[in-house]
Amino acid sequence: MTKINDFAPAKINLTLHVLGQRPDGYHLLDSLVVFADFGDRIEVSPNSELALSVDGPFADGVPTGEENLVLKAARLLDPVRGASIHLHKELPSAAGIGGGSSDAAATLRALGEMWGMPLPGNAMTLGADVPMCLDPKAARISGAGEGRMPVEGLPAMPAVLVNPRVGVPTPAAFKGLATKNNAPMPDVIPDFADVIAAADWLAGQRNDLSAPAREIAPVIEDVLAVLDDALLARMSGSGATCFGLYPDTETAQQAALRIAAKRPDWWVAPVTLNP
Repeated sequence: MTKINDFAPAKINLTLHVLGQRPDGYHLLDSLVVFADFGDRIEVSPNSELALSVDGPFADGVPTGEENLVLKAARLLDPVRGASIHLHKELPSAAGIGGGSSDAAATLRALGEMWGMPLPGNAMTLGADVPMCLDPKAARISGAGEGRMPVEGLPAMPAVLVNPRVGVPTPAAFKGLATKNNAPMPDVIPDFADVIAAADWLAGQRNDLSAPAREIAPVIEDVLAVLDDALLARMSGSGATCFGLYPDTETAQQAALRIAAKRPDWWVAPVTLNP
């Protein structure tokens, strides 16, 4: 076994309710998370030293030193063993879609397979999003991110992701919250017949980071405005990426083409959000 590849999909917060804050600073969440069929790729192969290379549309600015979350993930799994890790970066950074966390999770899966090691139980030390990215399937996330309950009954959802190439630091978005003790989602997430029913229910939920993120990056309003033909348009995570849900793949693809033509300086991706 010389090379192992793993996929690091974009993580989308369909909802993000902030319920409070723990004494250690972590915020308490109630979030419905799904993963797209679009993302980064990790390739690992044996090597005497630990080394990271990066390419792809968003490779510029990605650090390749020990501060990179991919290398931190490798060191968490084994503090001394070497490997060559290649990251193909398709997702923008600081975009609210868990790119770095998903990369770290994919690294843990790939190196765990190559080294014959189980996934670590302390992935939370890499960041609150990493544990939920280890098993990239629809889930209701609770606590600071470590609580995970699989969610059944979600349809595949055609969507368009739009990022204005403006980063929003997650700590700044949380710091800007006017109220940190907000209401959770309903106790039961219903089964949905289709994406139209899902969008209708989701419209009654929230992303509590939307307001502070818009204060940091007012362009988010413009992003939501170009998604005005969607069944539902909402910011993901701490922004600035927003998603629009569409009734079918063709409609989503046409919307992506329209937005890309109107704003060629933005990142636009038609995707399917998987159940």
